[in-house]
Amino acid sequence: MSEEILINITPMESRVAVVENGVLQEVHVERTQRRGIVGNIYKGKVVRVLPGMQAAFVDIGLERAGFIHVGEIATRDGNTATNETISALVHEGQSLVVQVTKDPIGTKGARLTTQLSIPSRYLVYMPRTSHVGISLKIEEEAERDRLKQVVAECIAAEGIAEVGGFILRTAAEGAGADEILMDIRYVRRLWEQIRGQMQTASSPSVIYQDLSLAFRTLRDLVSPRIEKVRIDSRETFQKIVQFVDELMPEIAGRLEHYPGERPIFDLYGVEDEVQKALERKVPLKSGGYLIIDPAEAMSTIDVNTGAFVGHRNLEETIFKTNLEAAITIARQLRLRNLGGIIIIDFIDMEDEEHQRQVLRTLEKQLERDHAKTNMLGITELGLVQMTRKRTRESLEQVLCEPCSSCQGRGKLKTPETICYEIFRELLREARAYQAGAYLVLANQKVIDRLLDEESGNVADLEGFIGRTIKFQVESMYSQEQYDVVLL
Repeated sequence: MSEEILINITPMESRVAVVENGVLQEVHVERTQRRGIVGNIYKGKVVRVLPGMQAAFVDIGLERAGFIHVGEIATRDGNTATNETISALVHEGQSLVVQVTKDPIGTKGARLTTQLSIPSRYLVYMPRTSHVGISLKIEEEAERDRLKQVVAECIAAEGIAEVGGFILRTAAEGAGADEILMDIRYVRRLWEQIRGQMQTASSPSVIYQDLSLAFRTLRDLVSPRIEKVRIDSRETFQKIVQFVDELMPEIAGRLEHYPGERPIFDLYGVEDEVQKALERKVPLKSGGYLIIDPAEAMSTIDVNTGAFVGHRNLEETIFKTNLEAAITIARQLRLRNLGGIIIIDFIDMEDEEHQRQVLRTLEKQLERDHAKTNMLGITELGLVQMTRKRTRESLEQVLCEPCSSCQGRGKLKTPETICYEIFRELLREARAYQAGAYLVLANQKVIDRLLDEESGNVADLEGFIGRTIKFQVESMYSQEQYDVVLL
């Protein structure tokens, strides 16, 4: 399976597309003015302590204060505060150095921790702990032991007094001692810079910012499966080459500057796929379709057979549709970056073996997902429950905003409903004020109905209130917007 990463850079935004066999699988967008803050380290100030929730709000200089739970506050010995109350650890007005673990989403502020960590290509450095761990995705016991030994030897060779802790990332599998030593030196140098700023910075202020999207992509998404990383900006390409030479020389041969006149995202129809990923309905090749409804509490995915009719029987039709849906759902979760609780309503299957095969297919497809997923099985109602780790906004949240007409409901009141609201408003105005006549300003569809289907009701109302009612179309009004003016 061929995999490529396309990096599109403009002064306003950076975009990354992960393409497998010519098909878009993931999109990452970072707006220059709305850059994500996960990984950033701040010197903040505690503004409110909530003993009942065992949490606190910390001002880190953003629009909304960040949120930290007692379990994310390290004690002086570097351990997690498991047996202490929040009031014993922090107080209002206290300066606190924290790191963002989750971007602000919706009305919620950033999630914070005092367990600082600095990622590099092969490892994550945790200066306030002494633990050495290995990614669970590195399953071979011999390789896990080798990596622990390599880290121990590197620490001894450097003569580091205040060691700190290390977590070896999945990318460290097969890495040599020289490569890991280079990473240890890099994160240690960076930590010394951060520690110096912790002493001098004021509260609230940013102490350390994580890498920009293009560089995080190289650090986090480039695996042995990636054949090419194409960048369409020469300036960014040159910076990436320098970054790779210092930290990731093994992937230097996979970097490629794309100078073509045709936009890089047009190579694989990425723009069209992004537009489709914002739609509620996802067609399946078989003729069936998915309905995807993301919401704040959870996202739901409904599978439908549509026009697909099997060659043998209904059970075959349902099984094939569900199999195709499982593959498509895994891709859509990555593409749309849906997180949190996800409920999938596959078409009911009577055959238990078919049920197992569909679930196995979904689990297999989710193995390629960079975000952590957890399948919780099927409920009594036949719904598949799963979770997907959410650390940043979904594609829809990044690119869209609630509809100004329906205020995010996804529905509009009918012209008929608005007409009856206008009638009630006219009656209220007639009882409260003396006017020579009334002028109704409304959307074209509403005025059309008032002058056509509701014309008899309008005449009756004029007779009842003893006043003339005039109408005027306001092209800028939404379907639900209207005004009644006294003349």
